[in-house]
Amino acid sequence: MKQLLRIDASMRKTGSVSRQLADRLITKLADKNNYEIKLRDLTESIPFVNESWINANFTDPAERSSEQRAILSYSDALVAELKSAEALVIATPIYNFGVPAALKAWIDMIARARETFQYTENGPVGLLEVKKAYVIVTSGGTQLGSEIDFVSSWLHHILGFVGIKDVQIIDGSGLMIDQEAALNRADEKIEAA
Repeated sequence: MKQLLRIDASMRKTGSVSRQLADRLITKLADKNNYEIKLRDLTESIPFVNESWINANFTDPAERSSEQRAILSYSDALVAELKSAEALVIATPIYNFGVPAALKAWIDMIARARETFQYTENGPVGLLEVKKAYVIVTSGGTQLGSEIDFVSSWLHHILGFVGIKDVQIIDGSGLMIDQEAALNRADEKIEAA
């Protein structure tokens, strides 16, 4: 069965618009494609990269100590989830003009040389074979595509960097400006998914 990996980045488990929109999108995609859904809820503590992690990651895999393998085991599990997914849904709010810290930590855990990308003489090449990514972005006041939107283009770039080229942004921004318009705009994209 094909897998769809869902990443929830909102720190709110109840009342989260990004989670509600993801529920709608997941229902539509699962019905249409018969996906098995794997959920990664980022409220459940994603570790930050630290010096020990960096040293372990940049040690040749054949030469890693058991301690270094243990340090990388969580990251290895996240990478394995991505490698087994055919599709990806990331649902994230914008916090203070950026992604939540937990989503940044998740990206730091999965963006790994020799695992999800490699450097070549022609520059970096992504290694993931996820066919499609849907990125739901919600905000109170930051409008996607505006000069203060630092989230949508960054997510599009980092996903492409690891090999996910087909990225659809679902715009749920400006909820505190015009909630109805923001939700209608997002729902149109979800219907077209």
